[in-house]
Amino acid sequence: MGAGVPQSVPQAGGALLPPAVVDGLRAAVRRTGRTSETLPYDTVTVPLRHGLETVDILRLRGACGAVLGDPGGTRLLFLVPTGTAERWHLPGSSCTPGATAAPEGCWLLAPLAADGSLRATDPWVLRSVLCEASGTLMAGGFGPY
Repeated sequence: MGAGVPQSVPQAGGALLPPAVVDGLRAAVRRTGRTSETLPYDTVTVPLRHGLETVDILRLRGACGAVLGDPGGTRLLFLVPTGTAERWHLPGSSCTPGATAAPEGCWLLAPLAADGSLRATDPWVLRSVLCEASGTLMAGGFGPY
């Protein structure tokens, strides 16, 4: 890990999602025919400034899934498919398995598409764009973020 690069600390149980969202996601999972109550997401957590730059790039490319701002307003959480946490390693970010209910956060991009399907960001596209966003921030004099 590089000196001066902040590390997001993973929290047990994954992202802290608002209880109403967890209930809605569970209902959507049941509609897809899954038998498990486990939410089909892992969560990648990054510092706010880095995350906002990443969201801008992903949205321009039409590749952004659901994104949640933490209640403290210091981090963004990207929802990615289950299993990503086992393979994720990118300094400046963390990836934790699952999602649990917690106090309200603020959805930057909603977790459900208009047709009710679950939306997650492709983890390897996210990894690439996080690296690109980091370079953009450093070049602009905004790093380390």
